[in-house]
Amino acid sequence: KEGPLFHFTLIGRAAKWIDLYLSNLTNQDPNYILNSWKSFESHLFTLFGDPYEIRKAEAELDSLRMKEGGNVSLYISDFRSLVSIIGDWGERALIHNFRKGVPSSILDQLASHPSRIDSLQDLMDINLNLDTRYHERKDEKSHHQEKEPEASKSSSSHPQSS
Repeated sequence: KEGPLFHFTLIGRAAKWIDLYLSNLTNQDPNYILNSWKSFESHLFTLFGDPYEIRKAEAELDSLRMKEGGNVSLYISDFRSLVSIIGDWGERALIHNFRKGVPSSILDQLASHPSRIDSLQDLMDINLNLDTRYHERKDEKSHHQEKEPEASKSSSSHPQSS
């Protein structure tokens, strides 16, 4: 007997639970859990999900911080993952929480931005741009400092005539 694809990803108690429903796939009752993905997902989460998942994600989001000199793209990825669990907090609350986790060096640069940033996506894009420029400049400095000792060695190794 062949079942839906999601069945193959369930194991243990969840697989045993769904087997009962798979035996009657032709059930036409509108409340039958396999007649809608939303219904199936809701039942699956009620029985096997973490009832505190949203609270945990909210607490993690509240304490999420990007380290000074860290990578904004990783911060954005973590931020988006938590927001996808939490659901819709509203744009202003998300902007507030995003800014709360950004290092002060980036906030200082954002303060000089010519216009108010009213969209989370715009805020993320601007942060990515600032972070890219920061890391490019850091690489330039590092590359320049590597060349500097070589230049001073070569100039000091040649005797000067007086």
